[in-house]
Amino acid sequence: MTTVGTPSIHQRIAEELGVAERQVAAAAGLLDDGATVPFVARYRKEVTGSLDDTQLRTLDERLRYLRELEDRRTTILDSIREQGKLDDELEARIRAAETKARLEDIYLPYKPKRRTKGQIAREAGLEPLADTLLGDPSHDPEGTAQDYVDAEAGVADTKAALDGARAILVERFAEDADLIGELRERMWANGYLVSRVREGKQESGAKFADYFEYSEAFTKLPSHRTLALLRGEKEDVLDLTMAPQAPGEQPDGPSDYELRIAAHAGIDDRGRPADRWLTETVRWAWRTKILLHLGIDLRARLRQAAEEEAVRVFAGNLRDLLLAAPAGTRATIGLDPGYRTGVKVAVIDPTGKVVDTDTIYPHQPQNNWDEAIATLERLARAHEVELVAIGNGTASRETDRLAADLIKRHPERGLTKAMVSEAGASVYSASAIAAAELGELDVSLRGAASIARRLQDPLAELVKIEPKSIGVGQYQHDLPESSLSRSLDAVVEDCVNAVGVDLNTASAPLLARVSGIGSSLAENIVEHRNQQGRFRSRKELTDVPRLGPKAFEQCAGFLRISGGDDPLDASSVHPEAYPVVHRILDAVGVGIQELIGDESTVNSLDPNRFVDERFGLPTVTDILAELNKPGRDPRPAFTTARFAEGIEKISDLEPGMVLEGAVTNVAKFGAFVDVGVHQDGLVHISAMSTEFVSDPRDVVKSGDVVRVKVTEVDTTRNRISLTMRLDDEAGGKPAPRGGGKQGGKQSGGKQGGGKQGGSGKNGQRGKQRGGGRRDDTPKGSMADALRQAGFG
Repeated sequence: MTTVGTPSIHQRIAEELGVAERQVAAAAGLLDDGATVPFVARYRKEVTGSLDDTQLRTLDERLRYLRELEDRRTTILDSIREQGKLDDELEARIRAAETKARLEDIYLPYKPKRRTKGQIAREAGLEPLADTLLGDPSHDPEGTAQDYVDAEAGVADTKAALDGARAILVERFAEDADLIGELRERMWANGYLVSRVREGKQESGAKFADYFEYSEAFTKLPSHRTLALLRGEKEDVLDLTMAPQAPGEQPDGPSDYELRIAAHAGIDDRGRPADRWLTETVRWAWRTKILLHLGIDLRARLRQAAEEEAVRVFAGNLRDLLLAAPAGTRATIGLDPGYRTGVKVAVIDPTGKVVDTDTIYPHQPQNNWDEAIATLERLARAHEVELVAIGNGTASRETDRLAADLIKRHPERGLTKAMVSEAGASVYSASAIAAAELGELDVSLRGAASIARRLQDPLAELVKIEPKSIGVGQYQHDLPESSLSRSLDAVVEDCVNAVGVDLNTASAPLLARVSGIGSSLAENIVEHRNQQGRFRSRKELTDVPRLGPKAFEQCAGFLRISGGDDPLDASSVHPEAYPVVHRILDAVGVGIQELIGDESTVNSLDPNRFVDERFGLPTVTDILAELNKPGRDPRPAFTTARFAEGIEKISDLEPGMVLEGAVTNVAKFGAFVDVGVHQDGLVHISAMSTEFVSDPRDVVKSGDVVRVKVTEVDTTRNRISLTMRLDDEAGGKPAPRGGGKQGGKQSGGKQGGGKQGGSGKNGQRGKQRGGGRRDDTPKGSMADALRQAGFG
């Protein structure tokens, strides 16, 4: 229910998105009916007015929030109505509340709670005393209070009477929704988060040293610093204070906040008998009640804003990693490096099937280098291997050198090597999914197989791992489970459906991410495929148990069948739109095989000719684009970073070196880059471009290959400072703005540059041999930036 003048949920979302209300209503109806965002974005453009997936995700989130708000509004109205205190004016205020915070402010005076001092004072008959002194300060407090002394009512003397009257006014001020809302925004605009180290925690909490005596305005605190400060408090290292003004700016007299409370209540110290008592009541209300309440509110706001930004960064990095360039269907050797326990080897064929395994010992203490190369060459020859994927954990550089020696000694094999992120590999190896897929393999060998598959198709392999374990976020363990999972699952869903899935080769975890399928149906599809053989057409999906018309409608367009009965089944054209294609074929007088890929013919067609009542211009336009390049993969072409020879550890680096590396993680303050020394370096946001950069992801993304210059190396703390402005001088001195060459990506990106390649470490250092836990803390960063970011 909405009152006159109150916008509906759909109206509010439409205004926020800048679209028509009917578009929002249509999209909401489809989502409520079980449609997924990828399906609605691609196949229901006529219904929604071509809302894209980003708009639809925002719409979905706002729909959830506003519906929760409406549910809470109804609960509050029912509660106040039951109390017999709901009048037209109050109901109008409640219905006009646009946020949960505003709603709770209005509800506070009516919210059932334990007996307060104010309630006890009212029960003792002291409210008239409070009203008298507030309404007419010419009354003497002591003299007026004498009339309210009543031992039987618990008012022993005038002091007790005045204390009770003060408690009533304090509660009244603290529960005034308009006043509290105004003070909250004032404190948000002017307040500071102040941090102090706890006594005796200086040594044990050294990683938070930059916050031992620290303050920053609420409105300027970046998300990573907020989360660092909150973590420091959680670990009992820091004490945090929500200060209403900058430290050291406490006024001698009443604060601006106290003056505002007084003005709102009509209190003005003009020397009348009750003025001083009323002014002290205002001070008491501010310091003992309102400031505490606002501090809790603003702490929650800071945390929420920081968490939302951290989730956004995590989701963006995850998207970039999932959509990294695939090496494609080529036989690949996966190497999971190790010293004492050896390098685990797994060979996979072009379809990702494990066809051979071994363990080699090229490194200390065995040092069987030549034997290891012989083994790898034999495997490469036997299985016609084209690629060598090397995990980036312990012994990765030495293993990379082994692969380089293999390529040098056997150029006839035509091998290409690439470093691959191990993030989450140990989680996958021990998972039920790995046991089902690779049950015949030892857990240690499963990691090598996963590394090889990650090079072939990062998306297909990474969907098997819980997104939080992929390691491209900051403070992910401090983030709310529900919102993080919802956001990351949405990213995986969008990426999988944007690329499309081969129905005859996809694993159950990958199929489960396809629109409308889910885990149970994915298992049924794989079981049907195992029993009946490969699918020849999309129509055969209807033979899968429990895959009904609704699921078919949602998933069919995202599933691909290569070499099937109908060439359209290899495209993103939905089966429901095949009649449109047939009308196009009739118009041009050729068969589907002749038309597919014939850009000159397709581009000469007027899409308006094929519009009908069901399929409008957006769908027809999409169909023609798909006929031009059916099943086109939206991901970039595959390339890899070339690490410099002889640069294998941080001590090999020197300021001034220009190196090639792979971006492993992007944070709000910059990007981490793997240059091949087992410690990621940090390109601070200020060193990413000669132009101003507001968001590092506008310049680079996880997986990008970049050229960087070393500006500073701190071997003691394993920190490396890098710049993408290649004219910057060593030591971090920047080149003049607008005057030097841009560093950045190698080719084709926003920053002059490049295609995505190997994915690097993603802030993790790989598996700890011997059963240790994986360390998900990014390493090798610029000291100041990382300390302020809270990374120990």
